[in-house]
Amino acid sequence: MKTNIKIKNSISALVLVMLLILPGCSDDVLDRSQLNSPDDENYWTQESNLRLYANEFYTEFFVGYNATWGVDYTPIRGFTFNDDVVSSNVQELFENSVPNTRGTSTNTVPGWLSEYSGPNLYFGWIRKSNLMLDRMDNKMTGILTPEAYNHWSSVAKFFRALDYCRLVSVFGDVQYYDKLVETSDTEELYKDRTPRNEVMDAVYNDFKTVLATMRATDGAQYLNKYVAAGFISRAMLFEGTWQKYHKGDTERAKKFLEFSAEAAEIVMNSGKYKIDGDFRSLFGSEDLSSNKECILFRHYSAGQTITHHIASYCNLTEGQTYAANLSLVKSFICNDGNVWQNSSVEKANSFSIADLVKTRDPRFEATFWDQPRSQSASLLYTVKFIDRVGPTFAEKGNYPAKYSSSTNTNDAPVIRYAEVLLNWIEAKAELATLGGAAVTQADIDKSINSIRNRTLAPEAIAKGVVKTPAMSLTALPNDPSRDADVPALIWEIRRERRMELYYEYSRLLDIKRWKKIDYMNGTTNPDLLKGIWVNIKSEIPTLLTAGRVGKLQVQKADGTVVVYNGSNEDDLVGYYLPEGVKNRDAFTDRVYMAPVGKNQIDLFKSRGFTLTQTTGWE
Repeated sequence: MKTNIKIKNSISALVLVMLLILPGCSDDVLDRSQLNSPDDENYWTQESNLRLYANEFYTEFFVGYNATWGVDYTPIRGFTFNDDVVSSNVQELFENSVPNTRGTSTNTVPGWLSEYSGPNLYFGWIRKSNLMLDRMDNKMTGILTPEAYNHWSSVAKFFRALDYCRLVSVFGDVQYYDKLVETSDTEELYKDRTPRNEVMDAVYNDFKTVLATMRATDGAQYLNKYVAAGFISRAMLFEGTWQKYHKGDTERAKKFLEFSAEAAEIVMNSGKYKIDGDFRSLFGSEDLSSNKECILFRHYSAGQTITHHIASYCNLTEGQTYAANLSLVKSFICNDGNVWQNSSVEKANSFSIADLVKTRDPRFEATFWDQPRSQSASLLYTVKFIDRVGPTFAEKGNYPAKYSSSTNTNDAPVIRYAEVLLNWIEAKAELATLGGAAVTQADIDKSINSIRNRTLAPEAIAKGVVKTPAMSLTALPNDPSRDADVPALIWEIRRERRMELYYEYSRLLDIKRWKKIDYMNGTTNPDLLKGIWVNIKSEIPTLLTAGRVGKLQVQKADGTVVVYNGSNEDDLVGYYLPEGVKNRDAFTDRVYMAPVGKNQIDLFKSRGFTLTQTTGWE
């Protein structure tokens, strides 16, 4: 997939893609050459060929840390457009005009066309799914057992539904195809967009079939019922909350939220997964095969020349042009379970890194370096996706290969148990507002409190980090920053999600499904444009250079901005302001959905058909 930086990552996180390596296999089937044009008459002859055909989906939908210099759908490099991060100068803009083309997939949106199937065919990965189903029905009669047929048809339906989830999350209405369409069938190929509800009802049915017929196990690191259930819990939560907050459709919201909870419970009740080990090890480990939190992960291997570069961007040397802002920092709960405004923890109202490490939830220390770094746009440097040894080479100037360039080998969690727990508790809390059963303390203990009770790394303990106490339904934080239209419990569930999934797939998708895109407006959310509290002279004096005169600036607690003039370094104490930082241009609610390219609409018109433009972009 090619990269284009615009309304970055409005594409559903369901499209995270990766290659998978089977542990201990030197001739891994998942790393063989892609199968692009098999001999149709001779190919569909055995079940193993179905596996090989389906492997190509993995490189599209389960990316992990991507490969070599690939950035699409990767942490810290691919997900840089949301309200968690700030950059220098004007903040990145939303798309503000209809593009000429939506030809191929980008880091922003899936292509209306697809590079997989050629320039004249639509929705290539959906076509690939439908082709697989067609060939199973028409060329493999008598070859597959009923069990094998059910499993492989559910694999094809899973990826078809997953692709429709990402298309719908970006465009809303899209043409729906549940069978193979030949290029000669112009009436079908050039039909107008199918209503969102009709598409998602079909997706719902496909996912139901998947959970009923997919194998519970199909070999290590292959798609199975539990992997599918994890992704389904994510997809159905998105649609359920979208229906609630955007459409006001209570019945449809309940339908999808109930399915989200059901899918999550399949994972939870399996007994296969648990919160396992410390937070940082989830992302910096060289081998996640024994980690019970990882439902699916990507294994990297220098010996098999399958490597990535994401750890390099956490090694304290590489620049982080998009970095955590004060809005994110303020969202971290204090380690007494209260928000900073009401916490009894000493220095809870301090936003210097040294104090934040000791006063906040342990995920803060595991996510960020404990000193200001000039390589970060906000001075708060993310180290979440590297082990604890890697950053120590910053001052030595000689990184081992696994911490530099595109030769990183730490494993990437693709879908993990903590997210499934958060999907589940959010779905239950939302259902409670729609007439469903109230969330119980046992529900909170099973989900949020299980996550909070993670093991602490020895390095964190040595810094004075302590676990955040269990959440109590009878003593939820009284957050003065809470939106008036969000119940306290749902607000706190959203906070847990923000702390847990920072710089992973979800934040932009979350604020979109909650109808909270205004969080990205620096006028109404000024902390969006600020970094941490810093004493420049004592903490990071390397910034005091002649080249930064008139550019280096901090903002005092009272709002006063102090600009470095070459001799006022003693006064440079305050919230760091990234150089030239400015709010992004104004945007409207139409950015919740992306426009279709003008060329695609003109193509339909030239052939006597109509392709309707996305509402708001006409």
